[in-house]
Amino acid sequence: MSCFPCFSSGKKEPKRTDSDKESPTSFANENVLTVPPQIPKPTSPPAPAPAAPPPTDVGNGNIAAQTFTFRELATATKNFRPESLLGEGGFGRVYKGFLENNGEPGQFVAVKQLDRNGLQGNREFLVEVLMLSLLHHENLVNLIGY
Repeated sequence: MSCFPCFSSGKKEPKRTDSDKESPTSFANENVLTVPPQIPKPTSPPAPAPAAPPPTDVGNGNIAAQTFTFRELATATKNFRPESLLGEGGFGRVYKGFLENNGEPGQFVAVKQLDRNGLQGNREFLVEVLMLSLLHHENLVNLIGY
């Protein structure tokens, strides 16, 4: 008898008696599923992959963006006034501001200020800065500096 009636061969099997069930030869006509032997583990562990340096190292110049001083960002956002607040996210608050360029027309910017007590840490913030410096898409803000 098969486990799934829809896969039966259509032949009627003879009924077994109690003596057939106890007999060691009663499995002769049954389908048996065999499991291959377990593959032995290699004797030596594979060499670990070389660890890449973390992409969050700002000091190496990995981020192709201009750096700003805190004073420049505070001036652009009018000292981070509440009326300049655009919103708040996992990293902290985002302020609107205006950056003055020496002799050139300035530009409106959004300044994200990291909240040290926020939901996400400094490392994740730096990863976001790195990714925004590398990615350019119409649905992403353009990172001009950090």
